[in-house]
Amino acid sequence: MWDLLLHGGRVIDPGTGRDGIADIGVRGGRIVDVAVDLPRSEAVHAVDVTGLVVLPGLVDLHTHLGDGAGYWGLDPVPIAWRTGVTTWIDAGSAGAYTLAGLRRSIVDPSPLRVHALINVAGTGLVGRTGEHHVLENLDVDTTVAVAAAEPDLVRGVKARIDRHTVGPHGIEPLRRARSVADRLGRPLMVHIGYGPPGLAEIAPLLKEGDVLTHCATGVAAGLVSEGRPTDTLLRLRDTGVVFDLGHGSGAFDFEVFEAELAAGIDPVVSTDLHVRSIHGPAFDLPTVMAKAMAAGMDLNRAVAAATVRPARALGLDAGTLAVGAAADIAVFEIVHDGFDAVDVHGGVRRAPVRLTNTATYVGGRLLPPASAAPPPLWVPLSPAQQEAENERRERVRASVRRLDRPEDFDEPFPRP
Repeated sequence: MWDLLLHGGRVIDPGTGRDGIADIGVRGGRIVDVAVDLPRSEAVHAVDVTGLVVLPGLVDLHTHLGDGAGYWGLDPVPIAWRTGVTTWIDAGSAGAYTLAGLRRSIVDPSPLRVHALINVAGTGLVGRTGEHHVLENLDVDTTVAVAAAEPDLVRGVKARIDRHTVGPHGIEPLRRARSVADRLGRPLMVHIGYGPPGLAEIAPLLKEGDVLTHCATGVAAGLVSEGRPTDTLLRLRDTGVVFDLGHGSGAFDFEVFEAELAAGIDPVVSTDLHVRSIHGPAFDLPTVMAKAMAAGMDLNRAVAAATVRPARALGLDAGTLAVGAAADIAVFEIVHDGFDAVDVHGGVRRAPVRLTNTATYVGGRLLPPASAAPPPLWVPLSPAQQEAENERRERVRASVRRLDRPEDFDEPFPRP
C-alpha cells in the first residue's frame, strides 16, 4: 500500500495544524496517509522514527546557488541531505543573462526543489557587489521576457539596494525591479543594508506580498529605534510585506530581531546561505531556526517560519505534510541541552534546543550523504573557520574504514 512508512514520530506540520504522534504513508512520491498506527506490514519500507520529530521538508527562502558560476554560489546537495532543506530559493544569483546557466548547472540535475528570484541586473551576482552600477544591464524588457519563459523556475524578482550595490544610481535600480515584478505579477524581494538608500526611500516601492530581506540586520538604518520598530517598519507590516530574516554573514542582530518579535512582527526564517555564510555564523537553516528560538520563537512558530510560510509567500507546493502533498520530509532529533548562539556582531543568546537532522526525503526518496567541496579561494576564512575546514576534510578522509580480515569478506552465497 505504501512505498515508505515513517511510524511513531512526533509530526509537526503548521500547514495543517498537526502536532502529535502519527505515521506518514508515502506512495508515488506523494503523501497518501497521515494517521496513528498505520499497519507496517503494508509498507515496502517501514522506518521507525519513535522519539524523533517529523517535519515538512524545510523551505529556505533566501539562498545563493550556482557553484562556480559566481562569487556567492554554492552547491546545495551536500548541505540538503544533512539539514532537511528540500526546497531552495536562489535569491538573485542569476539575472537575465545567466538564468539559463543556473538551470543547466543546478536546477535540472538537482534532486532537490530549486526555484529562483531573478536579479533585475542581467549579470546576476558574478561579483561580490556592484551589479547595479551599469544601468544598461538593468533592462526591464529583457528581464521580463526571460523570466516569463520560465514561470515554474522564476517565482519573483530580487534587488540588492544598498550603497555598495547601487553606486551613484540611488533608488533607480529598485524602480526597475518594481516594474519587472509588476509586469510578471510576482513578488519583489529587496535586500537592505548600508544606506543610502535607506528604508524610508525603499518602503514606498514595496507592496503587499513583497519581501523585505535582512529584516533584522544591525547595519540598516530605519528598522529599530530606541528598542522599538520604526513607524516605517510598522507600516510595511500593516501593508502585508513579508519580513525575511536572511541571516547571511552580516545581517542578523539579536536585539533588532527581539524588538521586532516583541512588536508582533513575525519574520520568515531563512539563511542567506552562500559560500561564506555556510562556514558561519549562519551555517544552515536548522541552526538559524534555533537562533530564532533563542530570540523568543517557540518550536512550532520556528517550523512554520521555515516551511509553510515561505512556501506560501512564493506560491510553492511545499512546506506541508498534508495528504496529497509532495513527500518532502525532514526527520530531526531535538537535543534539549541547548547551546550558545551568536549573531553577526558577537551577541549571544542561549538557544533552548538544537535541531539535528537524521534523514531527509525528497519525493519519498532518501537523500544520500554527499561531501561538500572546500571554499573557493576568495572566501576569507577566519583562523578558527580554516581549522574547522581542515578538520572536516580529515574526518572525511578518516571515514573510509579499511577492511583487511578474511571474515570481512565472507561471501553471501556459497560457491557452486
